[in-house]
Amino acid sequence: MRQKALAGLRAYQHAKRHDPPLNHPVSAQCGATRLLHPYCAQKSGRAAIVLIPSLINPPHILDMAGESSLLRYLVECGHDPWLVDWGTPADDDRNLDLGGHIMDRLLPLVAQIDRPVILVGYCLGGTMALAAAGPVGAKAVATIASPWNFSAYPEDDRALIHTLWTEAQPLCERMGYMPMEVLQSGFWALDPTRTVRKYAAFADMEPGGDAHRAFLAVEDWANDGPPLTYAAAHELFEDLYGADMTGQGRWSVGGRIVDTASLPCPSLSIRSMTDRIVPAAAAPQLKESHDSGLGHVGMIVSRRAPQQIWVRLSQWLSENGG
Repeated sequence: MRQKALAGLRAYQHAKRHDPPLNHPVSAQCGATRLLHPYCAQKSGRAAIVLIPSLINPPHILDMAGESSLLRYLVECGHDPWLVDWGTPADDDRNLDLGGHIMDRLLPLVAQIDRPVILVGYCLGGTMALAAAGPVGAKAVATIASPWNFSAYPEDDRALIHTLWTEAQPLCERMGYMPMEVLQSGFWALDPTRTVRKYAAFADMEPGGDAHRAFLAVEDWANDGPPLTYAAAHELFEDLYGADMTGQGRWSVGGRIVDTASLPCPSLSIRSMTDRIVPAAAAPQLKESHDSGLGHVGMIVSRRAPQQIWVRLSQWLSENGG
C-alpha cells in the first residue's frame, strides 16, 4: 500500500493540470479581502447569498470546474450567490485576528450589497458567519462542516492539534503568520491512513479521466492557500481549539458574545457523520440541522453532493427568502 501511495504521489506531482482555478471579476475589496459576484444573477427580489469559505484554503472550492460548483448550482436554482475571497494577508496584517477578519473585512464588504443577505459559511467560514449574522442583520445563516463545539473533538485529536500549535507557535510569531504547510501537516496527521489510501487509489486512475481530474483539482486546492495571520492562528488554536470559547459561549467578536442560541434569524447546520476534520458533535447546534454521510470536502465537491446537500440547501434558502 505504501509503495503504491508513493507511486500515486509521484503521479500527482507530475500530472498535467487541465482546470485552472476560475478568475472572477471583483465587486468590492477591503484590504486583501475581495467580494466576487461571478455570475451576476439578475435581481429577483430575493436576498443575496454570500458564500464564506474558510480562511485556511482558497475560495474556489465553492466554485470548482465541471459539475462540482456549488455556486453555479445555486445560480441555476434561481439564487444570487456572491463569493468572499479572503486573499493573501499583507505583512502589516499580523495582528488581524478572526474577529478582525469579520469586523474589518467581511462586514464592510457585505454592506456593499444593496439588499438583505443570507450567509452560508463552509468550515471555519461557517464559524465566522455565525459571528457576522447579527451585525449584518442577516435574513438567515447556514453552516456547512463548520466547527463550534471544540471540546467535542476526540481528546487525541485535540492533543495532536495542541502539539502542532505548541511546536509551530514560536516560528509563527517571529514570521507574523502561520504557513499553509503547517496547517496541512496537521490535517494529514488527523487521519494518516486516509492520506495513504487516497494516493494509492490515485495511482490506479486513468490519466485525464473524470476521477483523475477531480482528484487533481481537490488536492491542488487542499495543498494551496495563503498563510493565516499570526493573530488569527493564535485565536484559532488558543481560544477555539484550546479553550472552546465558542462552545462555552465566551467568544466575543466586535464587543459582543456570539450566542448561537440567540441568533435573530433562521439558522441551519449541515454536518457530516464521517468527518475527521470537523466531527458532527463539534458542529453548532442551530435551529435546523441536516446530517450527511459525505466527508468534509465531499459535501462540497463529490458527485453525490448535489442530491444529498445542495438540493436541501437550495430549498432552505428559498424558504428563507434567498
